[in-house]
Amino acid sequence: MKPFIRFVYHSFPFQLLILHIKKFPVLLIFWYILFSTISSGFMKSYGAYSLFLGPEYLGSVNPLGAAIVGVAIGIFIMSWHITTFILFSRHFRFLATTSNPFLKYCINNSALPAVFLIYYIIRMSIYDSGNELMSAGDVTLQVLGFLAGILFLILISFLYFFRYDRRIARNLSPVISNPQLFKSQFKKKHVKLNDSRVIQVDWFFRGPFTIKKVRDVSHYSDDFIESVLKRHHFASVVAVFIAFIFLVVVGYFLDYKAFQLPAAAGITVFFAIVIAVIGAFTYFTQSWSIPLLLLLFFLINLLFKFDIIDPTNKAYGINYANKKERPDYSPEYLAALCSDSIVFSDRRNMEALLDRWKAKQKDSLPLLYIINTSGGGNRSARFTMEVLQHLDSVSNGTILRKTVLINGASGGMLGASYFRELDLQRQKGLLKNITDPVYADNISQDLLNPIFSSWVARDIAAPAQKFKIGSFQYLKDRGYAFEEKLNENAGGLFNKSIRDYKELESKAESPMVVYNTVVSRDGRKFLIGTQPMSFLMKANVDDSPDAIDFNAFFKYQSPDQLRVLSAMRMNATFPYVLPNVWLPSNPVIDVMDAGLRDNYGMETSYRFLTAMRPWIEKNCRGIVLIQIRDRKTGGWDHPFESGNISEVLTRPFLLLQNNWYKMQEYNQTDLFQSEQQLFKGKIHKITFQYNAQTEESGAALSFHLTKREQQDITKSLHLKMNQEALSYFAKLSGN
Repeated sequence: MKPFIRFVYHSFPFQLLILHIKKFPVLLIFWYILFSTISSGFMKSYGAYSLFLGPEYLGSVNPLGAAIVGVAIGIFIMSWHITTFILFSRHFRFLATTSNPFLKYCINNSALPAVFLIYYIIRMSIYDSGNELMSAGDVTLQVLGFLAGILFLILISFLYFFRYDRRIARNLSPVISNPQLFKSQFKKKHVKLNDSRVIQVDWFFRGPFTIKKVRDVSHYSDDFIESVLKRHHFASVVAVFIAFIFLVVVGYFLDYKAFQLPAAAGITVFFAIVIAVIGAFTYFTQSWSIPLLLLLFFLINLLFKFDIIDPTNKAYGINYANKKERPDYSPEYLAALCSDSIVFSDRRNMEALLDRWKAKQKDSLPLLYIINTSGGGNRSARFTMEVLQHLDSVSNGTILRKTVLINGASGGMLGASYFRELDLQRQKGLLKNITDPVYADNISQDLLNPIFSSWVARDIAAPAQKFKIGSFQYLKDRGYAFEEKLNENAGGLFNKSIRDYKELESKAESPMVVYNTVVSRDGRKFLIGTQPMSFLMKANVDDSPDAIDFNAFFKYQSPDQLRVLSAMRMNATFPYVLPNVWLPSNPVIDVMDAGLRDNYGMETSYRFLTAMRPWIEKNCRGIVLIQIRDRKTGGWDHPFESGNISEVLTRPFLLLQNNWYKMQEYNQTDLFQSEQQLFKGKIHKITFQYNAQTEESGAALSFHLTKREQQDITKSLHLKMNQEALSYFAKLSGN
């Protein structure tokens, strides 16, 4: 037994694994992330596993998408081989005297990739069958597509290196064939060059199923060994450079659907690039790597500080060129925007709008409806759309005629905005059946593929590309890719600016929609809409403003030209997935997802009710708050439990993150009670909530949904609590 253990321990594959752990464990982090992701561990709640196990391409999960992911994972594996070959070659100089050294290195370095591929195929088969509802034949095609992709990439790679091996052999043949030159490559003193202080190798795999003892190369000179290995280093660097050029080309043509790769492919290629960059930087800088890295960071920061480079994302449509009249982001300027005279004027404008709304109602004292929808990515977008379709059906197409305000966060506002657009099309006679299930399918189509494709191929690799809206120019990045895909999913209905809704909302032909977005520096929020809203900037008269009227604040930056897609994206800027939007103020500020401040959209609605209370009490018999949520009430879903020692250690740091939405809910329950007392019990709250049938079938908080998740969301509407909410709505509406 002991000889066998020694035999395994001194094998090249085992020693390579030890070398990875000893010298560059940072490179193993990427393998850990991939393993953890496909095992539903890493970012499970956001559905990261679905991107890998059910890769979507050209609008569906198909073998071609699986093949592209196979190619991407092949690129990652080859980048892993190339980078570690360059970094570790000095520890295994015996390979320099073998034929096809890089191929032999890859064979012996493939233990980790082989385990990953086997595990990936097993997980993909189970997932596609259970979550994408595929037949056994379709699952087989998916696996074959994946294998075809990875084998294609590896075959191309090795053909390239075989050619390089032959070229190296031709260059060295004059030395080997000449006895005098060849003799000069031997050392006079016997020093074992194959010995390493880090590893000791006795045998290696010459082929997949054949082994060979390590050859003693101690009689070769340093120069000869180094010349052979460095030629292979150059070949490896060229291969990585070719892959990088390919990404640049993809970035230039990313506006075409064929170049919008599956999100998993984008993520994996990004990992491959990072590994290659880490390896190259470490190899060429050696002990200077840390100081040079700090210097590089300092230089980039300096270029950014003096506006020589500007990687920041913009709100498309507004004016960033007018730097002389940029508003001051200061307490004094914000206070001036909500002075008594301005608040009085804006409130009178809103009262006039409400008068026009009331004139369109059948009752002399109507119920005032407000729709609030929560964040939650595509699951909330779909659930919101399906709830509104049901409400429209129950109310005989009058739900939006009864509604004054639509407000919310993130994904829910995508669904609500799309429903409003469909209603406008119906008013024009261009659409009849607004309750067609196809619209729920449209708004829940994948948005992650273009985001990650752009992130890798355009944000990182390709030179800057620009586009125009009116006379203003902006950079194409993953924010732009998100907007274009969202507009495509909605059939082009979102290709508008905020000002296109002003007259419709002023005449009460369409409900007001308020998009919220949170300032990252202090938690204040911008209120983006068509109407002046200074009366919503403060909770109480004596308070300082904690909300900002977007149009009033940026009055010299053409705020009404803001693209509605950008307003929706600012409302749904999930951290890191989408870039923060930087706004033209002094100093420049950036904004993020509305869910950071109010994930349920209730805060703005309560403030609206308080501000307009005199008019409401005089003109309405009550208020109906329709709340559409993507999670259960009560805070019992997904409790933060400590399952291991690492979670115990990190629990204090993650406590706020895991309970953020629950604390918002507790606060808003108090606000509702206050409003109920204020209006003497005349507020009717109707809550619709998505509740997964089982924990396994629950839809993830992501911009991507599987077929099983889509079905689970649809079924959720038939739960008892949601059916009771529909019945209550019908009773209040008189239908």
